[in-house]
Amino acid sequence: MASAATAAPADVASFIETFNADYAKAHKAYEDNFWETKMNLEGNSVDALTSSFNALEAFLGDQAALDAVRGFLARDEREIPESSRVVLRQIEKTLKCYIVESADAKAVREKAVGLENKMNGARNKLKPTYVEANGETTEATFTVLRTKIRSAAEESVRKSCWEATRTTGPFLLANGFPEIIAERNRFARTLGYEDFYDMKVTQAEGFNKKRCFEMLDGLEAATAPLLKTALEKLEKEKGADALKPWNLSYALSGELSRDLDPYFPFENAPEVWGRSFAAMGIAYRGTKMRLDLCDRAGKYPNGFCHWPVAPHRGADGTWHSSEANFTSLATPDEVGSGNTALTTLMHEGGHAAHFANIEQGSPLFAQERAPFSVSLAETQSMFLDSLCGDAAWLGRYARDRSGAPVPWALLERSIKEKHPYEVFALRGMIAVPYFEKALYEMPEEDLTAENIARVADEIEHKIQGGLAARPLLSVPHITSDESSCYYHGYVFAEMAVHQTRAHFLKKYDGVIVDNPKIGPELLESYWTHGSGEPGFLKMVENLTGKPLSHDAWVASMAKDVPSLLADEKKEYDAAVAALPNTGAIDLGMRAVFVHGDEVIADSESAGGYVEATKEFKKWVNANWPKTAVAA
Repeated sequence: MASAATAAPADVASFIETFNADYAKAHKAYEDNFWETKMNLEGNSVDALTSSFNALEAFLGDQAALDAVRGFLARDEREIPESSRVVLRQIEKTLKCYIVESADAKAVREKAVGLENKMNGARNKLKPTYVEANGETTEATFTVLRTKIRSAAEESVRKSCWEATRTTGPFLLANGFPEIIAERNRFARTLGYEDFYDMKVTQAEGFNKKRCFEMLDGLEAATAPLLKTALEKLEKEKGADALKPWNLSYALSGELSRDLDPYFPFENAPEVWGRSFAAMGIAYRGTKMRLDLCDRAGKYPNGFCHWPVAPHRGADGTWHSSEANFTSLATPDEVGSGNTALTTLMHEGGHAAHFANIEQGSPLFAQERAPFSVSLAETQSMFLDSLCGDAAWLGRYARDRSGAPVPWALLERSIKEKHPYEVFALRGMIAVPYFEKALYEMPEEDLTAENIARVADEIEHKIQGGLAARPLLSVPHITSDESSCYYHGYVFAEMAVHQTRAHFLKKYDGVIVDNPKIGPELLESYWTHGSGEPGFLKMVENLTGKPLSHDAWVASMAKDVPSLLADEKKEYDAAVAALPNTGAIDLGMRAVFVHGDEVIADSESAGGYVEATKEFKKWVNANWPKTAVAA
């Protein structure tokens, strides 16, 4: 594809318009292939994915385009309006993340991407199995395995499922992962970075690996005593066996998950999500969203939201709305799956709301790869999925198929059982960046399957206090070029979430759920800027009035249970007493529900979003008959 610089237009407006159009075309080609391969659609091609990725990288790595941009920026300020300079600076910022002047470095990059796609293509064909309580060997997806580790009543089943998740590591290590690590490092070092991790964090966040881990080290030190206390408490209350990796999640939520399960019927989740977001004044500004929400064999084992079309405002004032591809991994008749999938809907729907509302002069501000801050992107999704843990939200939206709200007794029990152990999730999050840091700092000659597996186990013991319920080598993010060296973003986002929640709770007298002022505030302070100025850290400070810190997060975990129960009971009572949210849902988007190649429902042809969710519900009931019986 010819770049915008090919004709070297003297007119800056023409340059920007051409660049935007050419970028949008390359971006969409890659994202279409990404979706097809991750969803394992008929006719998907790993070769096409690799080719379109390389084409996008080549477009973003075009030195001639960068030279043209710098030429415009060097002109007299009176020749180039500030609105155009903002876009030009963003193009320059983006291209600098991808420019590779060395032909050798380009070859290294393409080799690494090819190896990665080959490895992930092979992983899509993995068919893990576990042993049922009756001795029968059963095939299952990794999502089902993780669900059963949390909820299966028989320890032998949980252990078998956990052991099945541990097979991911040896598979990756035998299918090129060590070589991929080496090639990624080789590429980053040709560009002057310490290693691949340093390159990724610098490009995405604007600060280097050293600064990243200074912040992480502070959080790790502040929560190490909480981890020790939590492990000792769990062992004292439930015995040493509760600390085993296949028992830990169940010890915290096994029976509770079963008792809560009726209040999270998955087939109702899209409607619940829509009502909750609409009540907070969140809209999608003309987005077309494709939603593939249920698990199946060969599907990528992690929820995500990507944008084949990134929105922007054209120079002529035309609004170019986004297109989004959104996936979660529900198995509607598995215990706990509905709750997990609903949280994923809130999370990925938060991403979609954020990116749909970025209003800048180029789609580069609204594409999720570097230089977009991972921390900024995840703050939006994690802030919105955090509502699923609030009694104020649960009292309104956690309802069984008859419409009855979740009883307070279950929420009280949940707080008592889970709050003292929230540090486990935090430590699980920070384990991933510490593992990847160790990976990319290993000398190349030490990058063997044995050494990598050993380091993974060592990090789990050091950070999580023992082998992890979710083995580090099974975390999907670490294998993908796009999402590797990325997980710190979740950690910094969680810091920002707690800081943002504390700000809103103080400003709005404790009310976030169904508060129509929240969406507009998020839009103004966090969403509209995209990856442009002022950047993640400054955005958080501008909204909350304080620099980002882990204080609010650590304080929330340290809050004593009686005080938390008193506050949450008050919120729950008010939520249950409130009138039900049953009006029309206007999210300003077209929703297309799919299952792989099958189209289930389209809000455009169904007559609206609510009508499309009804068609989706019928489809779920038909394909998972237990949900229809329960209804």
